[in-house]
Amino acid sequence: MKWQGKSVRSSTGGRIKRSAGKKKHEMGRESTLTQLGETRKKHVSGFGGNSKIRLYKGFHANVTDALTGKTTLADIETVELNAANRNYVRRNIITKGAIVQTTVGKARVTNRPGQDGSINAVLVIEEQPV
Repeated sequence: MKWQGKSVRSSTGGRIKRSAGKKKHEMGRESTLTQLGETRKKHVSGFGGNSKIRLYKGFHANVTDALTGKTTLADIETVELNAANRNYVRRNIITKGAIVQTTVGKARVTNRPGQDGSINAVLVIEEQPV
C-alpha cells in the first residue's frame, strides 16, 4: 500500500521522531494506468463516502472540437505522445495531457481517466507550414 503521510525527514535533512504511527486516512492507492483495449471499469469507494470509477481499459473518447463546440464519440487508434512518461507511448497508456490519434484526428486528453471512468479529449489544431 502507498502511504501519503508526512516525511520522516525535515527540510534540513534531520530525522523527525513520529509521535503517532501511520493512519488510515494517510493511506493511498496505486495509480491506475489506463490502457487501450476493451472497456473495463471498476467502482471504488473513497474516504468520506466519496466514490470514483477506475477505468483500466478503454478505446472510446468523447472528443470536443473547440472551434464548433461539438462533441463526438470517437475510437482511439493509438497513443501518439505522453508527457508524463515516454514509455507510456509504447505501452498505449492514457493519462491526462496525452495526445491520442482518434478517428476524427489528434486529440489531447483533458481529464484523468483512472479517476473519472471515461476519456475526454479536445481536438488538437495542427499548424500548417508556411
